Amino acid sequence: MNSNYALHEMLEVHEMAAFKTVCNTKSKTMQALVTDPELMQILQQDVQLSQQQLQELDRVLSKMTL
Repeated sequence: MNSNYALHEMLEVHEMAAFKTVCNTKSKTMQALVTDPELMQILQQDVQLSQQQLQELDRVLSKMTL
């Protein structure tokens, strides 16, 4: 993977990570309010997937240089 990226590309990845963090926080928070088991399962899956995606974005960001 090429580690040289333009500034706007780095900012885009940062923006995706920030948005994914907000979504993850919302899903975690909503779990406390949900009573439907199926919806709870969906939220739990979303949290797990979001955490994996955030780790991947973190790996990408750690390899980026201007």
